[in-house]
Amino acid sequence: MTEQTPPQQSPPIEASLEDTAGEQGQSSPYRVLARKYRPADFAGLIGQQAMVRTLTNAIGSGRLAHAFILTGVRGVGKTTTARIIARMLNCTGPDNQPDWGPTAEPCGVCEHCRAISADRSLDVLEMDAASRTGIDDIRELIEGVRYRPTSARYKVYIIDEVHMLSKNAFNALLKTLEEPPEHVKFIFATTEIRKVPVTVLSRCQRFDLRRVDGETLAAHFSAIAAQEGAELSSPALHLIAGAADGSVRDGLSLLDHAIAHCSGSIGEEQVRRMLGLADRSQTFDLFEAAMGGDIPGALAQMDRQYRDGADPAVVIGDMLELTHWLTRVKVDPSLAESLGVPEMESVRGRKMAAGLSMAALARAWQMLLKGLGEARQAPRPEQAAEMILVRLAYAADLPTPAEAVRSSPGGEAAGEAAPAPPPPPQETPRSVLAGSEAVATAPVPVPAAVPEPDPTPPAETPDPISLQDVVDLADRNRQAILRANLINNLHLVHFEPGRIEFRPTENAPADLAHDLTNFLNQHTARRWIVTVSGEPGEPTLHQRLEGQAAAARTRVGEHPLVKEILETFPGAEIETVREVGDGEDGE
Repeated sequence: MTEQTPPQQSPPIEASLEDTAGEQGQSSPYRVLARKYRPADFAGLIGQQAMVRTLTNAIGSGRLAHAFILTGVRGVGKTTTARIIARMLNCTGPDNQPDWGPTAEPCGVCEHCRAISADRSLDVLEMDAASRTGIDDIRELIEGVRYRPTSARYKVYIIDEVHMLSKNAFNALLKTLEEPPEHVKFIFATTEIRKVPVTVLSRCQRFDLRRVDGETLAAHFSAIAAQEGAELSSPALHLIAGAADGSVRDGLSLLDHAIAHCSGSIGEEQVRRMLGLADRSQTFDLFEAAMGGDIPGALAQMDRQYRDGADPAVVIGDMLELTHWLTRVKVDPSLAESLGVPEMESVRGRKMAAGLSMAALARAWQMLLKGLGEARQAPRPEQAAEMILVRLAYAADLPTPAEAVRSSPGGEAAGEAAPAPPPPPQETPRSVLAGSEAVATAPVPVPAAVPEPDPTPPAETPDPISLQDVVDLADRNRQAILRANLINNLHLVHFEPGRIEFRPTENAPADLAHDLTNFLNQHTARRWIVTVSGEPGEPTLHQRLEGQAAAARTRVGEHPLVKEILETFPGAEIETVREVGDGEDGE
């Protein structure tokens, strides 16, 4: 079959039907904009150029697949595209020429185009898989596949929300889908492509319909508003396009609402009230008050917006979006000069981004993101929003982690000093506040420094006078296993030069007393006797160090600065503590 160029296209099917009804003196019922302006061909489909190009080329080269699957978010045109494809496949031209062939530009006036548009074609069957999910429904479909179309070129099956089919239904469809008769085409549409079995996906040509960008939506809505005789300002159109979130159908529903809600010229303020949004300048004022620590001013702003009808959760969402935009402006100031950014936002955005540190913006993002969920789930959203503002304002007065370190005793010198090498295993680990930088305010007892290992200690090495001395001696002689057992698995009962009595733990080796005796006799000038006792004994060295670390954490946690940080970041805790030098000699 050869493709012919159709003549000048007629008006959309919907408009022609309306005109016919008017000539007959019938009053056509009102149709919502999403139905009234549904595209009848690819020329009216916006934002899906890649898919249109692929299908146009496929039809031009005669390489049409037997099954298509269309995926994308709600309202981007999946079902509309499926109907357009059905028209393309069955269009016979304005003169009903049998050899017209599939065309990328359906005429819109032939019997098949008109029947498909009016949902009365016997050869184009639509099935809603959300309500017909079972295998019996698919069996009925498969039975009909065997019969040729009544009058059209192809019998087209359009299955919407195909991911809702049951597993058995998918399995029943597989064989027919893989080898359908030449006169059958399948078109599937879904918003949940991941729920469609891979065995089905592999048998279909897939098209991902993209979200439509805001500028394209605003231009499209402007053209429709002009046809409807409504006047909407550019900011109002952009607000509707933003609220549509890439969905043409959602945007047209909002535009329909705006035209019905407002009379005459429709401005930004009217659309904001309709959508429950706060004025953009009010969002800037609220964010500036919160980040400046002005709690009364921030609460007054929130109360005013709430009384004006703004949804508290939406207000927090606006602040979250503003935080993201300011962060991007902080990284790339040229974004504030982008086309479409109002002058007020550009000027104030550059000023606020310059006055806020990246750490403050990141902290605000995390707090607002967590607060948005709280506002949506709280019994009283306005109270949750106010508590979020209070937390944000108090956090604005807190120093950054780096400032906290510099303000702590010896912190300035510690911040300027070069990074220290990792501490040896015997040294108490450094202080870490979960989710923050190291903070320490009090010295912590640390075991005596261990000298460099010496495998051949001199004969005049003094005898150990404590268990810690024995541990140090084992460390110097590279007896790692013995040293670990002395620290973790030995409860000291009695110690004197030449005699040690201890109680082993459950994890201690059975020959610990024998190994310790041999070691001491080899590396000291005294004869040693090591015995095992049933007495409880003292805590192990490891338990002592843990107790010292716990006491240090308790002392550090009593410091006012640390208390404030812990209150600001719920769930944060002091993990370990390290001793901070006094700043002398570069320490």
